[in-house]
Amino acid sequence: MRAFTSLAGHILGSHPQINGYYEMHISYEDAAALGRQLEGFRQGDVLKPNSRYLFDKLLHNDYVLKPERLGSAELKILVALAEPARTIRSIVHLFRQKPDPDLYASPVAAAHYYVERVKALADFCRTAERGYCYFDAELLQTAPERLLPRLSDWLALDSPLSERYQTFSQTGKAGRGDSSARIHGGRIDRTRVDYSHIVIPEEALSAAQAAYRESRELIVSGAMDAITL
Repeated sequence: MRAFTSLAGHILGSHPQINGYYEMHISYEDAAALGRQLEGFRQGDVLKPNSRYLFDKLLHNDYVLKPERLGSAELKILVALAEPARTIRSIVHLFRQKPDPDLYASPVAAAHYYVERVKALADFCRTAERGYCYFDAELLQTAPERLLPRLSDWLALDSPLSERYQTFSQTGKAGRGDSSARIHGGRIDRTRVDYSHIVIPEEALSAAQAAYRESRELIVSGAMDAITL
């Protein structure tokens, strides 16, 4: 989480061939999960005519993806990592705004979450039986003109992904992704926010940086396509 995933979802979900743009909180461990995904989407949105894909994002280790158990469904898997310092600070910033104290308002707890998540993504990629495309998450903000054509090719879309995007019925809602005003902007905002006022203890940050380097190297090496900074 806090790795530009809401922005990615809105860019993808604004394409005529792609439905979905938010986090659906589903595990994909059998073919029946795809039916639950479709049913959940239809509760608030309508499938686009002649569309091809239904998007979901999995941000937490509570939700798993088992591609080999999903039957003959056409899957296009995207994996992204964001560097730890800004990501951890962004997590802390988000959870410190909540009315009740939250675990992830602690930099140490947020760093632990980060380490466990990137390791889990590396484990997934190490054993993946279907190919995946990797990209450095920061490219969505810093170089979309380089990233989006490559993602368009990976997804075999009829037209390119755009830096402009739509807003939808679930945009900005709690539990569905980014709830800040920025996601309502309708186009990529390249303003960098680093949350530098939040201090991460050196030991926790060093552990996160090591996990990021090791996991990213493994993920990039196994990717069918990799778009990196």
